[in-house]
Amino acid sequence: MSYYIATTIKDKWSFDEAIEKTTQALKEEGFGVLTEIDVKATLKKKLDVDYYNYKILGACNPPFAHKALQAEDKIGVMLPCNVIVQEKTPGTIEISAVDPLASMQAIDNPALADIAQQVKEKLQRVIQSLEQAAVHTVS
Repeated sequence: MSYYIATTIKDKWSFDEAIEKTTQALKEEGFGVLTEIDVKATLKKKLDVDYYNYKILGACNPPFAHKALQAEDKIGVMLPCNVIVQEKTPGTIEISAVDPLASMQAIDNPALADIAQQVKEKLQRVIQSLEQAAVHTVS
């Protein structure tokens, strides 16, 4: 089982446009972005290492987070759902989201399985909507 859901978009959006479109697609599925980690800037600042564009978006869907917390009070160690946007080569953007079903397998609590499945379906729709948006973008 893969631990992520992903798509690659070529020559359609800038990196910043991909961040905006990903944030909007998440919003349409009920997620807010709680955190944004700029890996490129952090590695440059902390290690003086040059890295490609790479951002981690910490996405949260409050109703599902609440249900998960009610089912398992330590689940917060696995929240929020991380979504990454990276540009390894100019013009090629990869957008990946955690697969909650894969990450929840580590927890022995059957009540989480249904929640994780529903969140996975939402994240799959996010990725699919970005693929569709890219197809309809004129470059």
